Amino acid sequence: MDRRLAGSGGPACRAALTLLLLCLLAACGSPAPVDEKAFNDTDVMFLQMGLGHITEGDRVAEIAEGRATNPEIRAVATELRGQWRTERDTMAGWLGQWQRPLAADPSAGLHAGHGDLHSLREEDFEGLVRFEGAEFDRAAVALLLGNLHNAMETIRMEAGGGSYPQAVDLAERMTESRQGQIQRLLALAAG
Repeated sequence: MDRRLAGSGGPACRAALTLLLLCLLAACGSPAPVDEKAFNDTDVMFLQMGLGHITEGDRVAEIAEGRATNPEIRAVATELRGQWRTERDTMAGWLGQWQRPLAADPSAGLHAGHGDLHSLREEDFEGLVRFEGAEFDRAAVALLLGNLHNAMETIRMEAGGGSYPQAVDLAERMTESRQGQIQRLLALAAG
């Protein structure tokens, strides 16, 4: 039994369905419009600077995972690296959705007043790999603490001035986890 609707197979109907399908497919490939009111400059700076802190911290933590003699340092480094992977993906995703670069333009003057104070230098990494044993452990803890301290400044900035609710929530969760990690590292530095 033929169950076609009357007039459903004509050339005009097929052309209309084809045009509708093409319009739907084109809409799927178009980026969603960016709602400029959903986020502010603080959100963007938090994400951009956060990605920088994560990249630097991950370099230290990767070295510490493999070379620290104290298993607690290795444990903190592994924990941080796991959290940073998730946070990095989330942060980069939001910046991509907002059509913003992953890193701030260094010539834009947005970071005037603190410049490179929040960045580890290449010499820091070179010096770290030269140390052995307990000396390495002390240096790794010091660099991780410095990195986390700098990150906390950016996190606090977001918690106090961000407007994108998910980014503010991320900053609050990061505050909780980082404070515990900082306390553990401080105990290791004192021990």
